[in-house]
Amino acid sequence: MTEEQLDRMRHSAAHVMAAAVCRLFPHVQLDIGPATDDGFYYDFDLPERLTPEHFPAIEAEMARIVAAREPFERLHMSRVEATAWLTEKGQHYKLERLADIPADDEITFYRTGEFMDLCRGPHLEHTGQIGAFKLLTVAGSYYRGRETNPMLQRLYGTAFATQADLEAHLEQLAEAQQRDHRKLGRELDLFSIQEDVGPGLIHWHPKGARIRSVIEDFWRRQHFRHGYELLYTPHLGQSKLWETSGHLGFYRESMYAPMEIEGASYYIKPMNCPFHIQMYQTGRRSYRELPLRWAELGTVYRYEKAGVLHGLLRVRGFTQDDAHIFCTPEQMAAEIRRTLRFAIAIWRAFGFENISAFLATRPDEAVGDPARWTDATAALRAALEAEALPFAEDPGGGAFYGPKIDLKVRDAIGREWQVSTIQFDFNLPERFDLNYIGADGQNHRPYMIHRALLGSIERFFGILIEQYAGAFPLWLAPEQARVLPLTEKQADYAEEVAAALRAADLRVQVDRRQDKVGAKIRQAQMDKVPFMLICGPREADQGTVSIRERVAGDQGVQPLAAAVARIQAAAAEPSLAVEN
Repeated sequence: MTEEQLDRMRHSAAHVMAAAVCRLFPHVQLDIGPATDDGFYYDFDLPERLTPEHFPAIEAEMARIVAAREPFERLHMSRVEATAWLTEKGQHYKLERLADIPADDEITFYRTGEFMDLCRGPHLEHTGQIGAFKLLTVAGSYYRGRETNPMLQRLYGTAFATQADLEAHLEQLAEAQQRDHRKLGRELDLFSIQEDVGPGLIHWHPKGARIRSVIEDFWRRQHFRHGYELLYTPHLGQSKLWETSGHLGFYRESMYAPMEIEGASYYIKPMNCPFHIQMYQTGRRSYRELPLRWAELGTVYRYEKAGVLHGLLRVRGFTQDDAHIFCTPEQMAAEIRRTLRFAIAIWRAFGFENISAFLATRPDEAVGDPARWTDATAALRAALEAEALPFAEDPGGGAFYGPKIDLKVRDAIGREWQVSTIQFDFNLPERFDLNYIGADGQNHRPYMIHRALLGSIERFFGILIEQYAGAFPLWLAPEQARVLPLTEKQADYAEEVAAALRAADLRVQVDRRQDKVGAKIRQAQMDKVPFMLICGPREADQGTVSIRERVAGDQGVQPLAAAVARIQAAAAEPSLAVEN
């Protein structure tokens, strides 16, 4: 079944679900019911709160409609007829949706048995063509996504061509639930979101902060090796900066309200790029200096509605692994290939091998010289082809200020995540009047490339937790080893073992609880600690440790120095090829 056929089947399943709900709850108000990437939903206004306990009855009613092979009939109505019919049925949400339809567009309904819905389709021929389906969850959803509107109930389901496909998808959902970074974040004590501070603002606990520190240190080392310099910039800037950059014109709704400081308006930053540009402008630039590769782990703040916040994946304050490259037109193609290789290498270092790309091209409303768009798009395409990276085109999907490459990775259970972005910008160099002195002694406009490899540290960490189900590879693990003394008599020796590991820059804790060693091992397993070093009387007397690995189990007894060397070698961070 093609994606288009699957989408049509899921849209039809949404109508069948709505028909079933209408049979069971006659006073329901209907809004919309589209297909999604992996299923469908419908928004209802009901006096009764839907719960998973209602799902079996709704699914049974859906099964009866499917078994009846009821046709999907397309009906045309005039605006007057449609208004009269919806008014008679008391469907005021649908009346508002009807008003959204342009005056010269046709108005169509689809009828399935006694159920009829304002819809432009398309649908299947009849309900019997719907394959295997399942209701999944119910959640609140503001009408039209606005918090001032009524809260509706969004009922989610999924449908596939065969029962086997459905069961495979449900298994993936169950696995995803076990890997949910919010659940594992609590269980492993990695991070939290404190309501007294505010939603969408992340607190990094010691273990999570340890991992973040490892990630950022690795990121910095690799950037230095790949020819970048690092910057630090302020967290706020005067309004005139954001006026010049265009953020106040294009991005105001995502910016927080200004604050007054000594008569001037300041905004907390949603982006880092204007600050990097200000640094570029601190002196005259020569073509001999270019390219300039400037990177920053810059914390920014953007307003997101409460309804879309989601753990680490959608937040209000986050740290971008941001970079901007200022280069000459002649350097552009090489810089794109270098950046693309760097992005791919970084993601592979963190265990993501399945990487694909999208090439987003010029939209209808775009700024900048069309010739620059042509050159930039060609450079992006050539880089993708040269790296043999699978990609699809996204016609018109570029930003108004330049084309871009978006990278996607597929995780351990097959889910796709959009991650890195490599983006041209013809807008900001013009707005800030950026120049460099060329070989001819004249002023020239540089090319500017925005680039984020990990995206944001918060979102990347959420993806990483789910990729590894919290069992991080040794080089990233917040606690690489745990020392387990059999009794309090071995506690001093256990501390000596821990000190030897710390001296080798390994992350270690000592479990000095009075529990039996079996309970300590079980706890270390639950905490996903890679190595356990057990110290009994014999080990203390002989200067050895009994090694146990989380996955491989008992590894026998080794001298302490050998055990430290073994763990240290296994904990080495990945290496990336350096291209200068």
